[in-house]
Amino acid sequence: MWSHYRARRRAAERQRLATEDNKMCLATLASMGEDENEERVYIGSVPGRRTIPRDRYSGYIRLMEDYFVANPVYGENLFRRRFRMRRTMFDDILARVQERNVYFRLRHNAAGQAGFHPIQKVTAALRLLAYGGSADRLDEYIRMGESTIMETLQHFTRTIVDIYGPEFLRQPNDNDITKLLAVAEQRGFPGMLGSIDCMHWEWENCPTALQGQYRGHFKKPTLILEAVASHDLWIWHAFFGMPGSCNDINVLHRSPVFDRISSGNGPEVHYAVNGREYNMGYYLADGIYPPWATLIGGISIPKSNKQKLFTDLQSAYRKDVECGFGILQAKFHIIKRPSKIWSPEDMKFIVDCVIILHNMGIKFEQDVGQLRIEDYEGATQPNISANRNVPEVEALIDAHRRIRSRLANEQLKLDLVEHVWNHYGRS
Repeated sequence: MWSHYRARRRAAERQRLATEDNKMCLATLASMGEDENEERVYIGSVPGRRTIPRDRYSGYIRLMEDYFVANPVYGENLFRRRFRMRRTMFDDILARVQERNVYFRLRHNAAGQAGFHPIQKVTAALRLLAYGGSADRLDEYIRMGESTIMETLQHFTRTIVDIYGPEFLRQPNDNDITKLLAVAEQRGFPGMLGSIDCMHWEWENCPTALQGQYRGHFKKPTLILEAVASHDLWIWHAFFGMPGSCNDINVLHRSPVFDRISSGNGPEVHYAVNGREYNMGYYLADGIYPPWATLIGGISIPKSNKQKLFTDLQSAYRKDVECGFGILQAKFHIIKRPSKIWSPEDMKFIVDCVIILHNMGIKFEQDVGQLRIEDYEGATQPNISANRNVPEVEALIDAHRRIRSRLANEQLKLDLVEHVWNHYGRS
C-alpha cells in the first residue's frame, strides 16, 4: 500500500513540474514575440538540441570558387601556403583517399540528399592539421560540424598512413644510404646517415590519473617524438608515444632505430675515415646521448684547434633534425599547440600523418616526377623469427654490443677529428 502511495506522489510531482516548465516556456516565447499556440520542436543529434541548417552545398561552392576552378579567387601561391602543399600533391591525395576509404566518397542519405563532398572532407582535415586549434572554427567556412570534422580527421590520418606509409614512413634502403653517404662525404663526415633528437608535444587533455606519468621537465603532460633527419630535412625514422617524464636516453633504449642493424637485416654501409675501414653508419647527436659506435657527439671541452673545428661542424650538422622539427611545427600547427585529442593512439596517427605529408612535400618540391610506391614490407621492423635458435640470439647480442661499443666510438671520433682537420683545417 505504501509503495502505491509513493508512486502516486511521484507522478503528481512530475505533473506539477511539467506544468511549471510549460508556463515558463510560454512566457519566454511571449517575450520573444512568438505565438503561444505555435509549436516549435528542434530535434538534433541530441534530443532537444537545435538542428543547424548549415547548407553544406553552399560551403562546397564557395570552396570550389576559391581554389579549385579554372580561374580561382586564390592562386597557386596562396593554395600552397594555406594547404601546406602544391595543387598536384593535393589532387594525388584526394584521388588516393577516395579509392582506399569509402568514407571520402560522395554519398547520399535515405532522403536522397548529398553528403559532404570529398574536397570538403580533405580540406577540413588538412586545415585542422595546418592551423590546429578547435575544430568548430572551420564550421563557418566549410559548413561542417565539430564532431564531423574530428571524425574526418581520424579517417584521414589513418588512410594517409595506410596508403603512403610504406613509401614515406620507412627507413632508408640501399639506394638511399648510397646517396646519404655521398652527401656525408662532401660535408666532411663520412659514414654519417643523419642526426637524431627528440621533441615534446604537449597533451592538454591528459587524464588526471596519467599526468604524473606524462609530466617531465616541461611541467606539463607531453608525449615524445624521436626522429632522424638527413641534410634535406627528410625524416627517416619516427618513434612517438613515450611519456614526457622520460629523457632522450630512456626513449633511445625503447626505440627501434637500431633494430635492423642488431638483427643483421640492415643495408650494408662501407666507408673509410683517416685510412681506417668501417662497416656501420652513425648519427650525429647532442651531449645527452651515450657514446655508442652509432652515435657521435661533440667534444664538451675541446682543447685543440682540431677538436674545436670538429665540434663546431658536428654541432652545425646535427641541427638538421632540429630544423626538421621547426619546419614540421611551422607547417602543421596541430603538433605545435597543446593537443586537444583525448587518445594517445589518435595523436600517434596525427604525428605519422604530418611526417608523411612533410616528406611528400619534399619530394613534390624537388619535381622528381610521378610518385612510385615500392614494396617495403617489414622495413621498419626487425625480421627475426619467433622460433629463433641460440646462435641467432648470440648474434643479436653481439650486434647490440657492437652498436653500444664505447671503444669504437672513441676510435671513430679520433679518426673524424683528423679527417675534418685535413680537409678544413687550413681554411
